[in-house]
Amino acid sequence: MERSKNKKILLSLILCIPFVFGGFITNESMVPSFKMTKIVLDAGHGGKDPGNLGSRSKEKDINLAVTLLVGKYIKENLPDVEVIYTRDDDSFPALKDRPMIANNNKAHLFVSIHSNSAANKSAFGTETFVMGTKHFDANFDIVKRENSVILLEDNYEENYEGFDPSSPESYMMFNLMSKVHFENSVTLADNVETQFRDRVGRKSRGVKQGPFYVLWTPSMPSVLVELGFLSNSNEERFLMSQEGKEYMASAIYRSIRDYKESIEKN
Repeated sequence: MERSKNKKILLSLILCIPFVFGGFITNESMVPSFKMTKIVLDAGHGGKDPGNLGSRSKEKDINLAVTLLVGKYIKENLPDVEVIYTRDDDSFPALKDRPMIANNNKAHLFVSIHSNSAANKSAFGTETFVMGTKHFDANFDIVKRENSVILLEDNYEENYEGFDPSSPESYMMFNLMSKVHFENSVTLADNVETQFRDRVGRKSRGVKQGPFYVLWTPSMPSVLVELGFLSNSNEERFLMSQEGKEYMASAIYRSIRDYKESIEKN
């Protein structure tokens, strides 16, 4: 009799377990899927910093025009995504403030848009950088050039804690950067270069790594896009044209769209 009673009590306890602990059991259908809803677009340089100079163009102007077009295409085709600009006019945000805008707004993506230059006038092609120090020596000239914008800022020595963009030793601190967003950054960068090469017909110089200050502090996947070389007369002409700006902007938009679709599936 006692044994039968104990069995009934045990059975009752077993039947109660799903109700008692049900709220603690993971149900994948109940976990909200990730949505990319906020992007920061950064038009490199601006204001008193013209960036690279072509024979007839200033980098800051081309960067801004393409960046605004990317934002326009995103707003038209991805209405669930909020676009935030680090600048939407000829202003001069400090280098450290650009990724800070992304961090403060809890953005899901940071895309910095630039135009290249080289002493070799025949150099041409696009390239997209992610944060990293691989092949640092080979990419040092462009890294130094992009980071040297801090020298135009007031109190830069204090604001950047003695960081010297022309000193290779200063870049030792970049080895401490977090790897958490590296893979997604590379995925986006590869999307960008694929679009430039396959859809716009530009020469792609590939995805590269560089210790850019603007890519060091964002707490989200981040890339720095080089649209082409203003030192090359043919590329400068293309990037100055409205058609060229629209082609490059639409390629960047499509790469963001494809990246959004891929990460929201996972």
